[in-house]
Amino acid sequence: MKVSLEITADGSPTLYRGDMNEHYHSVKGAIAESNHVYIDCGWRQAAAAASTVRAFEVGLGTGLNAVLTAQAALDEGVDTKYYTVELYPLSIESVEAYAAALPTELRDTLLAIHGAPWGQPVEINPYFTLIKLNDNLLTMELPTGIDVTYYDAFAPEKQPEMWSEAIFRKLYNAMNPGAILTTYCTKGAIRRMLNTVGFLTERLPGPPGGKREILRATHPANQP
Repeated sequence: MKVSLEITADGSPTLYRGDMNEHYHSVKGAIAESNHVYIDCGWRQAAAAASTVRAFEVGLGTGLNAVLTAQAALDEGVDTKYYTVELYPLSIESVEAYAAALPTELRDTLLAIHGAPWGQPVEINPYFTLIKLNDNLLTMELPTGIDVTYYDAFAPEKQPEMWSEAIFRKLYNAMNPGAILTTYCTKGAIRRMLNTVGFLTERLPGPPGGKREILRATHPANQP
């Protein structure tokens, strides 16, 4: 898997996969998108309702979502247990190139995340424990008691197998009542799948300068 480094509109880096013609983050602002879609509209909502947040990320990718969550957990003193699944991890060369382009204060955390062993809990900071899973979302057994899911797979037209009703049902069953799922993808077909399995969905404004809308799905608190 060959990737190349690009700088996005907010000055933060992303990686580009030529074989898929796909970027790992929005070219309109990688950090801005991750902070808005996953931290502000996802993790912080869960943190307001639970003393300990169990997060599940679909697609570790560059590790940016994990880094920003680790930083938010430390800054706000919220205990966070963070599961992330990745079937095709980046090479160490790609990780190092990406880390070198990040703001200095995020580099060490990113390298610690990528350097952590797979399948073992690792304390990245006093409020953030990471569990990386080198597995296939389609067939793996999910962690249970999830409070927030970051659905950050590549776009449906690039990875259609990652956007199915069966996967969303599997996630629904692993999530706590009141838990939320956030994603950058607002396609009508995806929203209908989420509704079909039981989520309540809403379109929210996108990040400044980025996509017009994002999608958040909530597991109804009055249903199992």
